[in-house]
Amino acid sequence: MVRCGCFILFFLVWDSFSFISAQAENDSETTDGLLCFNEVGISSGIHFRHTDGRHGEKYYLETPGSGLAWLDYDNDGDSDLYFVNSTDVSGRDSVLPSTNALYRNNGDGSFTDVTVDAGVNHKGYGFGCCVGDYNNDGFKDIYITNFGVNVLYHNNGNGTFTDVTKEAGVVDEQWSTGATFADYDRDGDLDLFVANYVEYRLEDDPICYWVSSRFDNKSDAWKPRKKGAFHSPLLVRHRIYCLPKNFEGAPDVFYRNNGDGTFTDVTHESGLGNLVGKGLGAVWSDYDNDGDADLFVANDTTPNMLYQNNNDGTFVNIALHAGVVAVGKNGIPLSGMGTSFGDYNNDGKLDLVVTNFEDDPNCLYRNNGDGTFTDETYSSGVGKNSLPYLAWGVGFLDLDNSGYQDMFFANGHIDDNVKVYTPSATYAQQNQVFLNLGNNGFREISNQCGPGLQLKKVSRGAAFADYDNDGDIDIAISNSNQAPDLLRNDSVSQNHWLILETVGTTSNRDGIGTRVIIITSGGQQTREVKSGSSYLCQSDMRLHFGLGNVEVVDEVMVQWPSGLLEQFKNVKGNQFLRATEGKGLAVACRQK
Repeated sequence: MVRCGCFILFFLVWDSFSFISAQAENDSETTDGLLCFNEVGISSGIHFRHTDGRHGEKYYLETPGSGLAWLDYDNDGDSDLYFVNSTDVSGRDSVLPSTNALYRNNGDGSFTDVTVDAGVNHKGYGFGCCVGDYNNDGFKDIYITNFGVNVLYHNNGNGTFTDVTKEAGVVDEQWSTGATFADYDRDGDLDLFVANYVEYRLEDDPICYWVSSRFDNKSDAWKPRKKGAFHSPLLVRHRIYCLPKNFEGAPDVFYRNNGDGTFTDVTHESGLGNLVGKGLGAVWSDYDNDGDADLFVANDTTPNMLYQNNNDGTFVNIALHAGVVAVGKNGIPLSGMGTSFGDYNNDGKLDLVVTNFEDDPNCLYRNNGDGTFTDETYSSGVGKNSLPYLAWGVGFLDLDNSGYQDMFFANGHIDDNVKVYTPSATYAQQNQVFLNLGNNGFREISNQCGPGLQLKKVSRGAAFADYDNDGDIDIAISNSNQAPDLLRNDSVSQNHWLILETVGTTSNRDGIGTRVIIITSGGQQTREVKSGSSYLCQSDMRLHFGLGNVEVVDEVMVQWPSGLLEQFKNVKGNQFLRATEGKGLAVACRQK
């Protein structure tokens, strides 16, 4: 359903492929101390609850949690919410209502559960999801990753979906995690990358203990042992979840869109099957500004991968050369979880963030513009304050509309009895906000962000959208074995903003991969339209720009995957816009 169809064109120019790279001083009004998030999930009508089916057996499958997606599935101008659920693998709770769920945004701050009517009540051991209009019919489709068979839901355009997984050829029966659409060959339709985690069979799940002395509490942790393997009056053993090192990595999968509603597995011929990691997060981005989509995969205890697109249907992993492999002080790879690209320093080059396990920092890599990155984890102020937390979901987002992208981290441990081996750690943890200071640095302000950021949950995924269409970014968080959180941004600010939706004609319909640059008196900002990112999640594809005290944007440049560059002059702030490829810029009507 389309609520309205306003169409106001701005002056349009298109030119050859080019980008502007210039850093400017921050000309915004700071809202330091005025960020305020309120948790409004239940009061908004969201009654979903995640279940991992745990009964004390400590199956490793229970630890990663699951994600969620913001998408406007009915094209009414409001961002709706889709939640991925897991289930009980033991079979004890066969009647447990643990299906995935779709909530329609009513446009008034409330949501309605339309799961059954929409036909998206999939029940499996779910993990992640991503969104993309794979058949270019104007309606967003959903891909869901599972332990077992994945699911592709085709959006029928009438409020319902159809499972077309087998017909489309995207089954993948491994333990799949992160997934993301992009048009890697720039042929106008969306291809699909699926990260797979580890080789896993429930019946072969090892049993792991934290073994400690009754006298000094020293231990030999996370060693898989058979039941009854030892009995000693001098030792105490605590059953805990095993770690990734107890499992072999699983190969990822890459599908090329055939343009007829089906896909072909091109994993090996593309070069994306040459390496095997333990993939969790995945995100596409044109990090080297050459016009095609490159791929980053965050791996858990194996080296991260940065696949450079060779523009001939193949990729090469250049993570080591680029400086984003991510190893700790001892030379061992970190535990990559979630990931995202964003231009935090407004220099026109997309930077990279990766979340990690506790006692390892979340990594921030500044893009040097020459195919390499510089590790700014500690110099930026992010490293030290992220060490005590086990982080998953992540995003670059301008929470205060200052004109600089801040960062959000979703935190939560894997072990409900973590204190037996780390007394200072907690299972439920506080999520974090890092305010961008506009000088290449960040300051953690989590305790200054209102009651929604004081909650301690076992968080996993985080996805971002302006769901109430008031010009600022709200946050949806998936929590393991708990209800999700919907953090409404109620911050008081006089700063201005601009939100832009892309509609491709020659390029893919969603405009995924489109780069938008705005130029104001305060400098420039760069955004990309992307499918799945963060941790197992999908954020709203509309691009949000904070403008600070700037009321009019001097220039908006839209670089489409097709190569077309469109430029628009003197665009007013505080409005929702729609860029249609080759047809201009329009006011996107919406209902308040």
